[in-house]
Amino acid sequence: MPNGWPPKRITKADFIDRVASKSGLSKRDATKAVDAFLDSITDALRSGEAVSFTGFGKFSPQQRKERQGVNPRTGQKVTIQAARVPKFSAGSSLKEALKRG
Repeated sequence: MPNGWPPKRITKADFIDRVASKSGLSKRDATKAVDAFLDSITDALRSGEAVSFTGFGKFSPQQRKERQGVNPRTGQKVTIQAARVPKFSAGSSLKEALKRG
């Protein structure tokens, strides 16, 4: 396994600290920027739009069809309703950065 595997989790607060440090923004301004970024992506996906960042990746809404599932406790078949879900596809630059470690 690559170094640092399994990956550590960082919280939103940790992420905001990193944004503030790398951008020179105050923690308050970095919080506003991160919140605005996340809200903008959420709003776009909710309205059916895809959000692309060349080289980084693409966020897009995806429609899942209704399907059959099995309740693991009872073994009973259940119907899982159709749903709209978010999808992320990594871009080439992001994939390459992870390969290099």
